[in-house]
Amino acid sequence: MQAADQAVIVEFGETIDPVVNRQVIGLDQDLARQPLEGVLETIPTYRSLFIRYDPTRRSSASLIDELQCRMTEELSDDAERRLWTVPVFYGGEAGMDLEDVASLHGLSVDQVIALHSNARYRVYMIGFMPGFAYLGGLPDAIHTPRLTNPRPLTPAGGIAIGGMQASINSVASPSGWRFIGRTPLRLFDPKREPAILLRAGDEIQFECISEDEAARLDALTEAGKVTASCKELR
Repeated sequence: MQAADQAVIVEFGETIDPVVNRQVIGLDQDLARQPLEGVLETIPTYRSLFIRYDPTRRSSASLIDELQCRMTEELSDDAERRLWTVPVFYGGEAGMDLEDVASLHGLSVDQVIALHSNARYRVYMIGFMPGFAYLGGLPDAIHTPRLTNPRPLTPAGGIAIGGMQASINSVASPSGWRFIGRTPLRLFDPKREPAILLRAGDEIQFECISEDEAARLDALTEAGKVTASCKELR
């Protein structure tokens, strides 16, 4: 569908679903391998692919026709996927909503931490801020609505819940999400290559750490060392 005078959007579904997201990433990868004339940029989301093109080089109608031809082919996400272990200090100043989340669901703080850290998450998309990771896979028992009144500033590295989604905040920013902890990991660092650490299709496993361990990892991160490990899933 036409999105603007220089962009189109290809939609694959209407829900947060790993199969739909793999199709989005599959088309994104296909266009990277076999570029279409005039396409300048592609941006994958949960369920759609935003495609920006040069209208002086081609029309939207011709681009949509070519995309429809691509859509008749089987699209699969065949990029190397990575499983990241992300350390998290739950609670504290950055995890200001942890007790409220527990209270809303009739759970203890330890139960919320166990539910959150024992789940496996999929990075569905990177957006909103540079490196901000939108995650699927949050256990149903801790689905929590966003705040009625967003905060004007929340910390970089904040671990949060927004409805059925989870997230990792990449930089300090306003937010209405519920924050339950913080990671020393920097998802976005303009001095690092690559500047954005995660990519759509990656998977996340959180690891509960102590406040002292978080301080130690903060020092390593400040020195330019990555504090998360990953392994290839294929």
